[in-house]
Amino acid sequence: MASGRFPGKPLEPILGLALVLHVYERCRLCDDLDRIVIATCDEEIRAACEAHGAEVVMTADTHPGCVDRTDEAVRIVGADYANEDLVLMVQGDEVMVTPEMLSDMVAAFAASGAPVVNLASRLYGDQEFTDINAVKVVMAPDGDALYFSRAAIPSRARDERDDDAFPMYQQTGVIGFSKAFVHRFGEMPQTPMETIERVDMLRVLEHGLSVRMVTTERTTIGVDTPADKARAETHLVADPTTARYLGTGS
Repeated sequence: MASGRFPGKPLEPILGLALVLHVYERCRLCDDLDRIVIATCDEEIRAACEAHGAEVVMTADTHPGCVDRTDEAVRIVGADYANEDLVLMVQGDEVMVTPEMLSDMVAAFAASGAPVVNLASRLYGDQEFTDINAVKVVMAPDGDALYFSRAAIPSRARDERDDDAFPMYQQTGVIGFSKAFVHRFGEMPQTPMETIERVDMLRVLEHGLSVRMVTTERTTIGVDTPADKARAETHLVADPTTARYLGTGS
């Protein structure tokens, strides 16, 4: 609730439903997920989500990032889970996440054997590419992340750029871990680039470990500002997934 760029954003109504509950309902549409829990440090969010019928776990308000909060949440609710079980973290502002994206993440985790998988979505415009609120990612040919940055990477300095040959991707707040690895992450000390860029996954890279990226060509929106909310509302109206839980459209 104390977001510096958009105070109160988790409960900000979009099409009559709180932002965090859009994400919750979109996750509920994915048949590959066994349990959905909302982790929060805010009593207002807990009350609103429980009134909606969601399972909620309260966590500390001192976590430096969302993955650290996930670690605490799993320690509270996941005592019976096996170390190799998938924990799929979906940040509460990823309002355009789809059940298909989540299923792709589940499949990639199972197929790759990687301890961490992260969804990346295609960027199609220079305005988004240069937006510091969008975390860009560059990947190796095998799909592992090379670096995450709020700066515009890879460079667009060439005069004869080819956006199809060199597509731009943003990291999303949809990250999957084994239960064992999310706990390992929570025990790792924060790292310099993680702190500078404010990107959790840089902690993994800076400790010499890999992050396997799963790409989607669909647009995703992490709502960080009021302008993002307005853009998200436009996309949600046109998105068929929205009608599946709001009961709108044809």
